[in-house]
Amino acid sequence: MLQAERLAVQRGGRRVLSGIDLEVRPGELLGVLGPNGAGKSSLLAALCGELRPLEGQVRLDGRPLAGWPGPERARRLAVLPQSPALEFAFRVEEVVGFGRLPHASGRRRDAEIVARALAAADATHLAGRSYLTLSGGERQRVHLARVLAQLWPGGAQQVLLLDEPTSMLDPLHQHSILQAVREFAGQGTAVLAILHDLNLAARYCDRLLLLAEGCMQALGCPEEVLRAGPLKAVFGLDVLVQRHPERGHPLIVAR
Repeated sequence: MLQAERLAVQRGGRRVLSGIDLEVRPGELLGVLGPNGAGKSSLLAALCGELRPLEGQVRLDGRPLAGWPGPERARRLAVLPQSPALEFAFRVEEVVGFGRLPHASGRRRDAEIVARALAAADATHLAGRSYLTLSGGERQRVHLARVLAQLWPGGAQQVLLLDEPTSMLDPLHQHSILQAVREFAGQGTAVLAILHDLNLAARYCDRLLLLAEGCMQALGCPEEVLRAGPLKAVFGLDVLVQRHPERGHPLIVAR
């Protein structure tokens, strides 16, 4: 389990997060919502150790994150950044295979895992292609396969952090990727995903964190968080909150 305790973060001399108490629990998909500048990416950066907290701390299985040796932490915690930087003509399988670097599982086992991770990310058909020839959405799916391969097959001791994993995807792949992430959480992995689409968050997430101006505004199940009042206060958006006619989760309609 990944825990943040009284977490505060400063960037560029400005406090961007304050008073964050949060658990990312095994087997759940926790969605993080908020307007631009709310502190969502700063939260993810602090949770993975990229940013040092100004106050408080982050713990992985009760142990300070900074106390984990790099390779051991990489076998337990994987991160998909918002815009992964890669400008070399690696084949798709090689990019996904980078996720296996912290492991010593052997070439044959790694190849099996790469193939399964590509399938989970609906990217099997991209195998053999140069990464540089891919569209933005295709690259996004390849990088998702990479972090899945890093933690494959998932389990209760592992954590996956995703920064806007659906940002470059068409509607079909938004659903297919979140379904894959949902299934990975079902293997026991604790998953946190920054999302912008309220209806996707309502459908796939077990709990939601609503952030505004670096502070927690609401934390709970989708029915507790996705209400007209909090959404108006945070996003400035008038909405109707209804029930999905088939699935029963909240359905957000802008007025």
